[in-house]
Amino acid sequence: MAFFVPSHSRTISDVTSNVMGMTTSASVPTGPESAIVRGTVTDRLVEANERYASEFTDPGMDARPVLHVAVVACMDARLDLHAALGLELGDCHTIRNAGGVVTDDVIRSLTISQRKLGTRSIVLIHHTGCGLESLTEDFRTELELEVGQRPAWAVESFRDVDQDVRQSMQRVRTSPFLEHTDDVRGFVFDVTTGLLREIDPA
Repeated sequence: MAFFVPSHSRTISDVTSNVMGMTTSASVPTGPESAIVRGTVTDRLVEANERYASEFTDPGMDARPVLHVAVVACMDARLDLHAALGLELGDCHTIRNAGGVVTDDVIRSLTISQRKLGTRSIVLIHHTGCGLESLTEDFRTELELEVGQRPAWAVESFRDVDQDVRQSMQRVRTSPFLEHTDDVRGFVFDVTTGLLREIDPA
């Protein structure tokens, strides 16, 4: 599994200057008259990959994480998990979604991670200032009114981040599909200090 770790040596002005004049991928016209439009965010990612691949050497790694650990975390762009946890490529499985909550699909990934790829420890990471704290299940109703179909999934919003970490730990520990639930620990990452705060499961 590959991970994209952004460089923190870039400044906001660097990012702004790179993005100036760019369109989103969704704005690229389709049809035979458009061909391939350069300058979208996705184009920049593809160009970056070409530079990366030009110097890439196969590390010869196995798909099994070296540290036998799976990390479940929020998709928030401020979380650089590898840097924050001192991890290297190949050390862990990383499973991310909105809120870092343990959904059925997270259980699916953890089950495969444990039963087929040898992980034993699970680390759950929420964070301060999470966007899910400002949402409610009304979001599903709004979507239904807009598109005419109600989402089957839950928003999984929360007001108390500590309690939501406890809920996530409980969901992992009570899953019948997971073989190893003795080393499950939950944390809140402070986006202003970079520190993890461990949550007591009790």
